[in-house]
Amino acid sequence: MSTPTPTDPSPPLPDKLYFKIGEVSALAGVPAHVLRFWEAEFPRIKPRRTDTGQRLYTRRDVELILHVKHLLYDRKFTIEGARRHLRAAEELRKGDSRQLLAELRAELKALRDLLG
Repeated sequence: MSTPTPTDPSPPLPDKLYFKIGEVSALAGVPAHVLRFWEAEFPRIKPRRTDTGQRLYTRRDVELILHVKHLLYDRKFTIEGARRHLRAAEELRKGDSRQLLAELRAELKALRDLLG
């Protein structure tokens, strides 16, 4: 999400580990209260908290926020629709990983059988 694309013209993100809520608000172009609302609606958005309670968003959080904004504002998803879309994408990634692991495991067993 950090590289602009024709369908998602997000600005490049500064090279930082953590972003304060005001910075994320400016990058995403949404008010801070919207970010706090999205935290409640999208469990994968989990900023860290300082000892004083200030939110610190990781680069991954910001990229997810930009993706959520794209789904809601550009693609006109509902909150529930965006949640389902993100969940389906996560399951697809997990499935791809499981498939890859199964193939690697089979190859390793074949190699073991050849050697042993």
